[in-house]
Amino acid sequence: MTDTPPPSSEERAPSKRLAVLTGLWPFLARYRGLLLSALTALVVTAIVSLTLPLAVRRVVDGFQDGDLALLNQYFAGALVIAALLALGTATRYYLVTRLGERVVADIRRRLFERVIGLSPAFYERIMTGEVLSRLTTDTTLIQSIIGSSVSIALRNVLLLVGGLLMLTLTSPKLTGLVLLVVPAVIVPIVVLGRRLRRLSRENQDWIAASSGNASEALGAVQTVQAFTHELASTERFNSVTERSYDIALRRIGTRAVMTVIVIFLVFAGIVGVLWVGALDVRAGAMSVGELVQFVIYSVIVAGSVGALSETWSELQRAAGATERLIELLSASDSVTDPETPTPLPAQVAGAVAFEGVRFHYPSRPGQSALDGVSLTVRPGETVALVGPSGAGKTTIIQLLMRFFDPQAGRVMLDGIDIRHLARRDLRGAMALVPQDPVIFATTARENIRFGRPDASDAEIEEAARAAAAHAFIDALPLGYDTELGERGVMLSGGQKQRIAIARAILRDAPVLLLDEATSALDAESERAVQTAVERLAQGRTTLVVAHRLATVRKADRIVVFDQGRIVAEGTHDALIAQGGLYARLARLQFTTGEAA
Repeated sequence: MTDTPPPSSEERAPSKRLAVLTGLWPFLARYRGLLLSALTALVVTAIVSLTLPLAVRRVVDGFQDGDLALLNQYFAGALVIAALLALGTATRYYLVTRLGERVVADIRRRLFERVIGLSPAFYERIMTGEVLSRLTTDTTLIQSIIGSSVSIALRNVLLLVGGLLMLTLTSPKLTGLVLLVVPAVIVPIVVLGRRLRRLSRENQDWIAASSGNASEALGAVQTVQAFTHELASTERFNSVTERSYDIALRRIGTRAVMTVIVIFLVFAGIVGVLWVGALDVRAGAMSVGELVQFVIYSVIVAGSVGALSETWSELQRAAGATERLIELLSASDSVTDPETPTPLPAQVAGAVAFEGVRFHYPSRPGQSALDGVSLTVRPGETVALVGPSGAGKTTIIQLLMRFFDPQAGRVMLDGIDIRHLARRDLRGAMALVPQDPVIFATTARENIRFGRPDASDAEIEEAARAAAAHAFIDALPLGYDTELGERGVMLSGGQKQRIAIARAILRDAPVLLLDEATSALDAESERAVQTAVERLAQGRTTLVVAHRLATVRKADRIVVFDQGRIVAEGTHDALIAQGGLYARLARLQFTTGEAA
């Protein structure tokens, strides 16, 4: 396990240059004023920093001149420069940090807007934990470079260039000696920088894998505990985490080696140059103040080079993070809205048709979920879809809601190919009760209101009564205002399902989709909900997916699926009379029920 890289590292080549950071420009361009102000503060502080050695030179040489008044002026000037430097630095910090926080907030918003609309086909290729890692870890890196690293890098570039210029003006001879050290410093930065870039990207991929692993395990924590799988899950998570740590350790070691080499070479060069300068002062070729000025500029240049080597690795990591974020923002989706959607009628009749539909899930290209299915559902008709597990029943609902598109054939709503509709309009005409109901970490009231956000409290309670949910909700500590916890941990399976049914009732859509909607209910609740569903289905097109045939006996029509094909259809009595798969399933279920 520890030697197997996460899939993301195989799918995405390492970023070979920092040019990928230009992908952040669209987010920065919105705040040009703030960006310009930050750059102005940065330039001002750099200029002030380069002015300080000049003041120090005057002070040093002032001691030798013996002019007290002039010396006082030099000290006062140095104090003013220090005040300007402090004010400029604080201003730069505030503006740049604010810019970083603002841009990262925008990136997170844009990312979430993107990933929340991606089809389930996308999530067959990537774990939600990795998506969360990009939303958190990667965007934190971006915040770091915008709010700190880039500012520091630009400031040190200015100090490096300005410092070299001032060194040349102070002593061309000594500056020439300093420049001899530069190639020796650049080579390790370039060579080790490439290794840092690769390790940084690999480190981020393993962090994402760790996040995905944890998300999966915690999302199924009851199952993990029920099968006493805590130790195995912990070992698996630890394995991935340790792999991430090992890569991080190699990255840290490489960066430390680069820092040692760069700092030693820089300061070794400075010591050598100072030795030559000291000889020039002794020979009278330059004053003590000029040598001190040269020393300070040398320190500024050396510090800039050292800071740039540190910042370089941060930019490398940010480049990898930016690449990952851009990939997510530009990820292709197999299900998209048309450029010019066809509008749905103001009153949707609810006529549904499948015409020669063939479909396989992206993760199972060799296995047909539907094989040439043609099905017509009239407006207001209740059609039950039955058959063995994996026969294609739930796939019908997923295609109708356009979570996926078929590889062949068409799915129609009121005579319109649903690929010509905006997904928001299409799904707005439908109400879904899934087999595994989703309960959000909010109140019972807000969970039901999810079906129609503008619903009143009275409408919510009416929907709950219709779904046989009012009694248990009212018995909760705070009634409808009780927080249900993450994934509805306070509720039983049947209670969750009744909340989901109330949500669908509240939506009041012309097409009702029930995917094993009563599978988790006890007999009494099932009878109550079944009555509510029958009342709700009146005047609506209803598709019911069910394994328990007792719940679909009153359907207008029952369609029997097997291995992705329709093998029979008719009423309950007609299908029993025909024999075949439905009759066999009914005999098994009803005989078992009687025996029980």
